[in-house]
Amino acid sequence: MLTYEPGDSLGHRLDARSKLLLQAAFAAAAFGHTDPIGLAVLTGVTAVLIALASTTPGVVLAEYRGILPFLAAAPAIESLRLGAPWIDPAAAVDPALAAYRTLLLLALVAAYVRTTPVRESEAAVARLVPGKPGRLLGLGVGLVFRFLPVLQADLARTREAMAARLGDQRPLRDRVRLVATAGLNRVLSRTDRLAVALRARCLSWDPTPPEATFGRDDVLALALAASLVGWALWPTVTAASW
Repeated sequence: MLTYEPGDSLGHRLDARSKLLLQAAFAAAAFGHTDPIGLAVLTGVTAVLIALASTTPGVVLAEYRGILPFLAAAPAIESLRLGAPWIDPAAAVDPALAAYRTLLLLALVAAYVRTTPVRESEAAVARLVPGKPGRLLGLGVGLVFRFLPVLQADLARTREAMAARLGDQRPLRDRVRLVATAGLNRVLSRTDRLAVALRARCLSWDPTPPEATFGRDDVLALALAASLVGWALWPTVTAASW
């Protein structure tokens, strides 16, 4: 399950703001270099970053196993044609590159979530976005990070209970209906309890944020982010100079 895991890796020691800026720079580079060579370079960068965050490719694939079929289906669907030759392999190249780029971005997201406490993410968003919009975004990030793993656990328990009662032998339509109905009921129930809990704890609109300081490691992360942004803008600058 994609949640924070305590540790002492370089990814854990970085300030949350550095990690958010690094992800934004990586996304800019990924959308600026969509060719195979650019994605190969970004693959190496991703491998290094997730290794520094004590995250393995196997963990990433396991976390996103529900999304992988959709990423794989997009190129296959794009290559289909309604007439001869029925299948156009060249049409699947761009969707395949886009799907792979999405997977790289998701890998960095997994590394971020596993190395960053929810409270630090809230404070980082509130610091990066000034004023009330930042506090609202920080609160929303905190609720999502805290609520989503709980809902994933509820769905997993529902599937286990259904399998224990031989529900996995039902038709696929019935299984989807049962899991979806149980999941929706869980969401509504937990939402009501969450609202009561927030009122009981006198949810603060402007809480005291955790201490955050930039260290030596953050300087390296910001330098890498600046390099990625420069690489992303390089084709535009080169074209403008000509």
